[in-house]
Amino acid sequence: MAIRDILTVPDPRLKEVSKPVEGGVTDEIRALMDDMLETMYAAPGIGLAAIQIGVPLRVIVMDLAKEDEEPAPRYFVNPEILPLTEDTAPYEEGCLSVPEVYDEVERPTECRIRYLDYDGKEVEEVATDLFAVCIQHEMDHLEGTLFIDYLSRLKRQRAVDKVKKAQRAKARDAA
Repeated sequence: MAIRDILTVPDPRLKEVSKPVEGGVTDEIRALMDDMLETMYAAPGIGLAAIQIGVPLRVIVMDLAKEDEEPAPRYFVNPEILPLTEDTAPYEEGCLSVPEVYDEVERPTECRIRYLDYDGKEVEEVATDLFAVCIQHEMDHLEGTLFIDYLSRLKRQRAVDKVKKAQRAKARDAA
């Protein structure tokens, strides 16, 4: 397993639409998911899409366990999502690709998801609450959409500027 670099805005690769995984869940895909999970934990975060580490495949990892709970990693290969309700609710979101920026995004409160798990078995389930928010957020990454794309143009530009400024400061400190 290896910790990979996480892409941050305005990296154009984050706007790519990810391709489906062909041939099912292989050892290569499992190794990718293991790296993604280690990267997500190190960041730290609760979800990560493969495109966030520069791999344009439809793969997501997630762990919604609280700090005092046992880790509960989840793996999603070629996930599909169907809203189950027209009810939406705002949720304050953040993103490892937009560090230190948080804002509210309105999303459906429930959705049905279908995906292949770590072992390549097809799973279908209903996601609610934080799980629903997180899977929709990560699915957006697979379509080249960031949570800041739901914000006003001004808020979105401020978010990108904040990340760029932090990156310049980090580069100065490293020099």
